[in-house]
Amino acid sequence: MLSEGAVVFLLDVDNTLLDNDRFGADLGARLEELFGADQRDRYWAIFTALREELSYADYLAALEKFRVGLEDNPDLLQMSAFMLEYPFADRLYPRALEAIVHLGKLGQPVVLTDGDVVFQPRKVQRSGIWSAVRGRVLIYVHKERALDAMQRRYPARHYVMVDDKPQLLAAMKRVLGPELTTVFVRQGHYAAQSAGAVIDPPPDLAIERIGDLLDLDLANFLAASPIRGAVTNQERT
Repeated sequence: MLSEGAVVFLLDVDNTLLDNDRFGADLGARLEELFGADQRDRYWAIFTALREELSYADYLAALEKFRVGLEDNPDLLQMSAFMLEYPFADRLYPRALEAIVHLGKLGQPVVLTDGDVVFQPRKVQRSGIWSAVRGRVLIYVHKERALDAMQRRYPARHYVMVDDKPQLLAAMKRVLGPELTTVFVRQGHYAAQSAGAVIDPPPDLAIERIGDLLDLDLANFLAASPIRGAVTNQERT
């Protein structure tokens, strides 16, 4: 068997540990309330264009661009407070923090997520996830391209990645191979959009909700990637 502390559990945030789709809906509703439907749609158009340019969601940068033409509107100043003070702890999926505690008994849980360097850390902190993983948080532009950096920061014999995007899981699996067990959580719009899509390689494990991790033990994760999970001669000695 792998020695104690040999497994690192990598956890995505948006639509994996917390309901980011619900945040998006609330943000859209607030924009429409303050500025009208046309301006709400303009914000999302700016957001989408920025996401294509930056390769990650940047809600605050989109707000900076959104302010053009609205400088004299006092409601604009309320939007930054809405985002930065948003109650992300209320958007955690059921038993998400319990799942982190459970994984902490099996190995070392680490947040591995994409995002900017202001709003995404704020989200992780305000949700309680930062404290739950004891500050072990990694935020990259492309997490699937930062696996070498992740491994240097958190070396392990085996990794488990939990995410709602099966195509991203496949990309990581192609890099790490049997050293990685991929766990697909069927939550959020990305998971729904992947229905019927060809995922190569497919996820090693699939669960319906993040709380289902509580039903899995270390043997389940290792058996799903059996080449790496097998006992080696060195580990027998």
